[in-house]
Amino acid sequence: MPISERMQMIFERSRAVAINPPRNTFNRDMHSAALGIYKDLPKWEKQARSMAYAIVNQEIFIEPYDKIIGRVYYDKEIAPEAYDSDFDFNQQMKRDTIKNDPEYAELCDYQLATWGAPGHIAWDWNFLLRRGTDGIRERCEAGLNRHRGDEKAEHFYKGVLIMLEAIEAWNDKHVEKLIEMGKTEEAEICKRVPRHPARNFREALQCFFMQFIIVMKENPYGGNSPGRLDYYLWPYLESDLKKGIITIEEAEELCEELFVRIDERLYRRDTWGESVVLGGSYPNGASAVNPLTYAMLRAYMKYDIIHPLVYGRVPANPPKEYIDLLSDYVINGRNRAQVISDESIIRALVKNGVTETDATDYYCGGCMEVGVQGRTSDFLFTGWQNIAKMLELCMTGGYCLKNKKYLDFVKPAPLTAFDNFEDFYASFISYVEKWLIRNLAYQDKLSEHVEEFRPSYLLSSMIDDCLTRGRNMHGGGARYHDYGSAIVAVPNSADSLTAIKRAVFEDKICTAEELLRALDANFEGYEKLHAKLLALPKYGQEDAEADAMCSRLTVDLNRIYSSYINRFGGNGKLVMLTFVWAPVAGSLLGATPDGRKAGVPIAHSITPQSMAMTKGITVAMNSCTTLPFELFNGGASTMWDLDPSFVTPEVVSSLMTTFFEQGGQIFQGNMTDVDELREALKSPDRYNHLIVRVGGYSARFVNLNRALQEEIINRFRHSR
Repeated sequence: MPISERMQMIFERSRAVAINPPRNTFNRDMHSAALGIYKDLPKWEKQARSMAYAIVNQEIFIEPYDKIIGRVYYDKEIAPEAYDSDFDFNQQMKRDTIKNDPEYAELCDYQLATWGAPGHIAWDWNFLLRRGTDGIRERCEAGLNRHRGDEKAEHFYKGVLIMLEAIEAWNDKHVEKLIEMGKTEEAEICKRVPRHPARNFREALQCFFMQFIIVMKENPYGGNSPGRLDYYLWPYLESDLKKGIITIEEAEELCEELFVRIDERLYRRDTWGESVVLGGSYPNGASAVNPLTYAMLRAYMKYDIIHPLVYGRVPANPPKEYIDLLSDYVINGRNRAQVISDESIIRALVKNGVTETDATDYYCGGCMEVGVQGRTSDFLFTGWQNIAKMLELCMTGGYCLKNKKYLDFVKPAPLTAFDNFEDFYASFISYVEKWLIRNLAYQDKLSEHVEEFRPSYLLSSMIDDCLTRGRNMHGGGARYHDYGSAIVAVPNSADSLTAIKRAVFEDKICTAEELLRALDANFEGYEKLHAKLLALPKYGQEDAEADAMCSRLTVDLNRIYSSYINRFGGNGKLVMLTFVWAPVAGSLLGATPDGRKAGVPIAHSITPQSMAMTKGITVAMNSCTTLPFELFNGGASTMWDLDPSFVTPEVVSSLMTTFFEQGGQIFQGNMTDVDELREALKSPDRYNHLIVRVGGYSARFVNLNRALQEEIINRFRHSR
């Protein structure tokens, strides 16, 4: 796949800028305006005008060879005293919680509860393509008339109007610069969009990019995503191709430029995760894979970049050529691929209250957190909870095997207090429910805080049904206001529960007291018991009992989450991912009843743990797909690292399609030789090119901390 001379120049220049980027003064300008020019305005207006001021006063960057216009970079650091308290960027509520609720802070230390994480959202920028800022302005003016006397609505609509003026003013500064540079073609495009509807592919692409980088200044959070880029842009390209205005090769080069520019802005932030989802389905279920889908994937594969994240959605009855290209991406895509099943995810969304039409428009925010594009608030990912630590505390009565002390928060009855497994399991689930519900209730408090201090006027204007209701996305405007949260170590916990059930209560391999002593000693002096625990059945070995335990646990976790009704009628939703937490969560744990020793990293999401995958990848996948995927409406990822000697297009294609046919949702993994990873540890300067799949995102191996590097090296590599 050749790279043009222009794109080679752009990429080389972009990489140099990415390594040493100019610093943006956005934050400084916004807070100084809030503390100065607009300090006497009402809070809502001060927020809007200060942000608008910072947007308009950003520096303009245009190179002579640019066809996609608009660039922003990281902000310069400013002193805490330079911050205005009417903005949420200092996350004041978190500091207040640590001060006023030390128990919650301690829960966070052990990952029984975690702070909310804003971002992980994709908005309906397609409305801007079809209507322009003028169209949003008309809807705001109509809303002001419709909601007369509603002060919140008035503030919301007027805030949106202020932000629309800002994006138009900043865009106009680019027009002036383009005219000065003699770039008349680009100047004419920028005169048209984003103010007016896009008429062709160039205008649509430019409109997308200009609004995207501005929203990313308004809401500078990881996981915010373009979403269905090919789906929304294809009608414009299709029309242009029919008219002979552009060739598919020219369109592909524009996509290359877009991806390089996104990577340039994010080069230093491997975990940021702005995802593009390609392919997928139309609302009627037909395949939405189109020529732009292929062009975008080819464009991305040409470059040594990790931003944006580019994922492939697989519709029902996908074109063979599409599966072939995705298989090639998995094998030769530098460990950046993630492939997603439409049938499984749409089924889960619909079962959990999303309409069929809306469910078809799903996206992955950041790693793989599933939401509906342009219809959700941005609490799609509110942190992670270490269920294996909860199980440890339930076994020990609150005693931490890692720190060798009792924790101060509520202590459950220990394993020794029970004479049957069902009573212990019920106690464990009750303990889990206590902390999970408390965490979801905390997200409600955070949502109230964010409604006031982060109104997100521009972003909310592209979220249904904010403009209809006259509310921002956290004030009741979003159609779906669910809180997604990640439960980690589910396979480890399920295997430990199976071990407790068998070893203590059924087979009488040991008493509860003996088991707890062995765990506290990390099995030193208990080698025979350790061997027996390791030999017990595990999820991932196609053992009916072990697989059923994992299913039972996920059903109970889903029941807890779906039972919570938040302040706008939404629920909690399971987001099954592990991200960078496999070594972190493992380090918080002592030895576990399944035979795992203290400190060993946990399993990835719902992938069986490495020590359980002893019978080959087919068996492991068969176990995995016994789980109730229809409950995973926040997405359930899996990690299948493959030995390079095993990898062929036929093998990867067969594994993916079979996994999806059996109900699996998300397929990813590494294809890199372990010896190469070990060499990179010794000589990092020689391996800056080496990209690995961490867990929902890809990163340069040499940039990862040592614990993550070793976890990736030690993962099970399937070779059959």
